[in-house]
Amino acid sequence: MIVSVHDTLAHLASAEVLSSTLVRLILAALLGGVIGLERELSHKPAGLRTNMFICFGAAMFTVLSVQLAGAFVGDHTRIAAQIIPGIGFLGAGSILHSRGGVQGLTTAATLFVVAAIGMAAGGGFYLEAIFATILILIALNLLGWFEARFSLKPQVMRYEALGVKAEDSIGEINRILDEEHHITESVQISVLDGGYRVYFTVDATRAEHEAVLQKLRESAVFKRVAILRERTGE
Repeated sequence: MIVSVHDTLAHLASAEVLSSTLVRLILAALLGGVIGLERELSHKPAGLRTNMFICFGAAMFTVLSVQLAGAFVGDHTRIAAQIIPGIGFLGAGSILHSRGGVQGLTTAATLFVVAAIGMAAGGGFYLEAIFATILILIALNLLGWFEARFSLKPQVMRYEALGVKAEDSIGEINRILDEEHHITESVQISVLDGGYRVYFTVDATRAEHEAVLQKLRESAVFKRVAILRERTGE
């Protein structure tokens, strides 16, 4: 009778641990999926599956860290501690450093926070994980709108300028950008019939780009000036 009661209690405890673990992993997948969906809709490189997998993986490692330490008598923080440098490696891979500027900082930061949310869910801190998810969603949407509305976020834009002489075009571009306290990046020159086409990029806020574009178009050196492409640093 005693053995039977002991076995029953052991089975109940095992079932309770299993159900708790499943709840933590499912919650982590859902929270990571919500943030990933927002990134997917914003056409960012790390989207739904990436954020969901990172959040789920961080939760899984956190759960395993506790359970394996309990089973084999070890440090229950050792496995979870390795999540941070691992996510740092993924974040570094999402940052593209080129002559046109640095991209992917917001994506890398989002991955870092998503991993933290996964660790919170895996550790059983449900309220903290849900609160962090809501706060991140608000920040990604509200702060992004605020930056765009007040022209606070720098953008790398590619310009096309058509002129008669390459030397005059480059000199005029440098003069105007110097007045606006900017420099040219990724300059390319191609020959046209009766003139030259100059491509160059500038990293500035939207309001600053508008001022640069207006001065370039007012210059008598250029036949035509246009912006071909723009991208943010996310």
